[in-house]
Amino acid sequence: MGAGTSPAEPDGSSESGGEGAVAGAGAGAVAGPGTGSAPRRRSRRFPKFTRDTARPEGGGRAASGDAPAPARQWPLLTVLCAAGAGLLIVALDPFDQAFRIGTILIGGALIAGAVLRWVVPSVGMLAVRSRFTDLVTYGLMGTLIVLLALVAQPKPWLDVPILEDAVRFTVR
Repeated sequence: MGAGTSPAEPDGSSESGGEGAVAGAGAGAVAGPGTGSAPRRRSRRFPKFTRDTARPEGGGRAASGDAPAPARQWPLLTVLCAAGAGLLIVALDPFDQAFRIGTILIGGALIAGAVLRWVVPSVGMLAVRSRFTDLVTYGLMGTLIVLLALVAQPKPWLDVPILEDAVRFTVR
Protein backbone atom coordinates (compact mmCIF):
# COMPACT_ATOMS: atom_id res chain seq x y z
CA MET A 1 0.00 0.00 0.00
CA GLY A 2 1.81 3.11 -1.18
CA ALA A 3 1.03 6.78 -1.45
CA GLY A 4 -2.29 7.44 -3.14
CA THR A 5 -3.77 4.02 -2.49
CA SER A 6 -6.07 2.62 0.14
CA PRO A 7 -6.89 -0.92 1.28
CA ALA A 8 -10.14 -0.82 -0.70
CA GLU A 9 -8.29 0.07 -3.90
CA PRO A 10 -5.06 -1.90 -4.23
CA ASP A 11 -4.47 -0.72 -7.80
CA GLY A 12 -4.58 3.04 -7.10
CA SER A 13 -7.48 3.82 -9.46
CA SER A 14 -10.39 5.99 -8.39
CA GLU A 15 -13.89 4.66 -7.76
CA SER A 16 -15.51 6.86 -10.37
CA GLY A 17 -13.59 5.24 -13.22
CA GLY A 18 -10.96 7.98 -13.45
CA GLU A 19 -7.47 7.56 -14.80
CA GLY A 20 -6.77 4.10 -16.13
CA ALA A 21 -10.28 2.63 -15.98
CA VAL A 22 -11.60 0.82 -19.06
CA ALA A 23 -14.46 2.65 -20.73
CA GLY A 24 -17.80 1.12 -19.85
CA ALA A 25 -16.37 -1.19 -17.18
CA GLY A 26 -17.28 -0.85 -13.52
CA ALA A 27 -14.78 -0.36 -10.73
CA GLY A 28 -14.38 -4.08 -10.13
CA ALA A 29 -14.92 -5.36 -13.68
CA VAL A 30 -12.52 -7.80 -15.23
CA ALA A 31 -12.64 -9.34 -18.64
CA GLY A 32 -14.47 -12.65 -18.83
CA PRO A 33 -13.71 -15.51 -21.19
CA GLY A 34 -16.42 -14.59 -23.71
CA THR A 35 -16.52 -10.82 -23.47
CA GLY A 36 -13.80 -10.14 -26.01
CA SER A 37 -12.47 -7.12 -24.15
CA ALA A 38 -8.92 -6.75 -22.92
CA PRO A 39 -8.33 -6.99 -19.16
CA ARG A 40 -8.09 -3.69 -17.33
CA ARG A 41 -4.51 -2.57 -16.88
CA ARG A 42 -3.22 -0.57 -13.97
CA SER A 43 -2.57 3.09 -14.75
CA ARG A 44 0.92 4.49 -14.28
CA ARG A 45 -0.48 7.97 -13.64
CA PHE A 46 -0.95 9.41 -10.18
CA PRO A 47 -4.54 9.24 -8.94
CA LYS A 48 -6.68 12.38 -9.09
CA PHE A 49 -7.27 12.34 -5.35
CA THR A 50 -4.76 11.26 -2.74
CA ARG A 51 -6.45 8.98 -0.23
CA ASP A 52 -3.59 8.62 2.24
CA THR A 53 0.14 9.17 2.52
CA ALA A 54 2.98 6.90 3.41
CA ARG A 55 4.27 7.14 6.97
CA PRO A 56 7.87 8.38 7.21
CA GLU A 57 10.43 5.73 8.05
CA GLY A 58 10.64 5.39 11.82
CA GLY A 59 7.30 7.15 12.23
CA GLY A 60 5.69 4.39 14.28
CA ARG A 61 4.91 4.56 17.98
CA ALA A 62 7.85 5.01 20.31
CA ALA A 63 6.14 2.86 22.96
CA SER A 64 3.62 0.03 22.87
CA GLY A 65 0.03 0.72 21.83
CA ASP A 66 -1.37 0.15 25.33
CA ALA A 67 0.81 2.93 26.82
CA PRO A 68 -0.81 6.37 27.30
CA ALA A 69 -0.39 8.90 24.49
CA PRO A 70 2.36 11.01 26.14
CA ALA A 71 4.46 7.89 26.71
CA ARG A 72 4.12 6.89 23.06
CA GLN A 73 5.45 10.28 21.93
CA TRP A 74 8.31 10.71 24.42
CA PRO A 75 10.94 11.71 21.80
CA LEU A 76 8.80 14.58 20.52
CA LEU A 77 7.86 15.67 24.05
CA THR A 78 11.53 15.67 25.08
CA VAL A 79 12.49 18.00 22.24
CA LEU A 80 9.44 20.26 22.74
CA CYS A 81 9.98 20.57 26.52
CA ALA A 82 13.65 21.47 26.08
CA ALA A 83 12.84 24.05 23.38
CA GLY A 84 9.98 25.40 25.52
CA ALA A 85 12.31 25.78 28.51
CA GLY A 86 14.74 27.71 26.30
CA LEU A 87 11.96 29.99 25.06
CA LEU A 88 10.80 30.57 28.63
CA ILE A 89 14.31 31.52 29.74
CA VAL A 90 14.65 33.95 26.83
CA ALA A 91 11.21 35.48 27.46
CA LEU A 92 11.53 35.91 31.23
CA ASP A 93 15.20 36.99 31.19
CA PRO A 94 15.76 35.94 34.83
CA PHE A 95 19.56 36.40 34.89
CA ASP A 96 22.45 37.93 33.01
CA GLN A 97 23.11 36.28 29.59
CA ALA A 98 19.73 34.52 29.77
CA PHE A 99 19.10 35.12 26.05
CA ARG A 100 22.28 33.24 25.25
CA ILE A 101 21.57 30.31 27.58
CA GLY A 102 17.97 30.02 26.35
CA THR A 103 18.98 30.13 22.71
CA ILE A 104 21.67 27.50 23.27
CA LEU A 105 19.03 25.34 24.94
CA ILE A 106 16.74 25.70 21.91
CA GLY A 107 19.57 24.72 19.53
CA GLY A 108 20.54 21.86 21.83
CA ALA A 109 16.95 20.61 21.74
CA LEU A 110 17.09 20.45 17.94
CA ILE A 111 20.43 18.66 18.04
CA ALA A 112 18.94 16.21 20.57
CA GLY A 113 16.06 15.68 18.12
CA ALA A 114 18.56 14.79 15.41
CA VAL A 115 20.35 12.36 17.72
CA LEU A 116 17.04 10.76 18.76
CA ARG A 117 15.99 10.46 15.11
CA TRP A 118 19.28 8.70 14.33
CA VAL A 119 19.48 6.38 17.36
CA VAL A 120 15.89 5.47 18.23
CA PRO A 121 14.29 3.22 15.59
CA SER A 122 10.72 4.47 16.12
CA VAL A 123 10.31 8.10 17.23
CA GLY A 124 6.60 8.72 16.67
CA MET A 125 5.64 12.19 15.49
CA LEU A 126 9.25 13.43 15.61
CA ALA A 127 9.62 11.69 12.23
CA VAL A 128 8.33 14.20 9.69
CA ARG A 129 10.29 13.39 6.55
CA SER A 130 12.77 10.67 5.68
CA ARG A 131 15.36 9.84 8.32
CA PHE A 132 18.18 11.48 6.34
CA THR A 133 16.23 14.69 5.76
CA ASP A 134 15.21 14.90 9.42
CA LEU A 135 18.81 14.37 10.54
CA VAL A 136 20.14 17.08 8.25
CA THR A 137 17.35 19.54 9.06
CA TYR A 138 17.38 19.12 12.85
CA GLY A 139 21.16 18.91 13.06
CA LEU A 140 21.92 21.87 10.79
CA MET A 141 19.29 24.14 12.33
CA GLY A 142 20.37 23.23 15.87
CA THR A 143 24.05 23.79 15.09
CA LEU A 144 23.37 27.16 13.45
CA ILE A 145 21.22 28.34 16.37
CA VAL A 146 23.91 27.33 18.89
CA LEU A 147 26.67 29.03 16.85
CA LEU A 148 24.62 32.20 16.48
CA ALA A 149 24.00 32.24 20.23
CA LEU A 150 27.72 31.87 20.89
CA VAL A 151 28.77 34.76 18.63
CA ALA A 152 25.91 37.14 19.57
CA GLN A 153 26.91 40.60 20.72
CA PRO A 154 27.69 42.03 23.29
CA LYS A 155 30.57 40.04 24.71
CA PRO A 156 30.47 36.95 22.46
CA TRP A 157 31.48 33.63 24.01
CA LEU A 158 33.02 32.50 20.71
CA ASP A 159 35.36 34.85 18.90
CA VAL A 160 35.57 34.32 15.13
CA PRO A 161 38.03 36.84 13.62
CA ILE A 162 36.77 36.43 10.06
CA LEU A 163 33.32 37.62 11.16
CA GLU A 164 34.79 40.89 12.45
CA ASP A 165 36.60 41.41 9.15
CA ALA A 166 33.44 40.64 7.18
CA VAL A 167 31.41 43.15 9.20
CA ARG A 168 34.14 45.77 8.91
CA PHE A 169 34.30 45.21 5.14
CA THR A 170 30.54 45.39 4.55
CA VAL A 171 29.73 48.25 6.94
CA ARG A 172 32.07 51.15 6.21
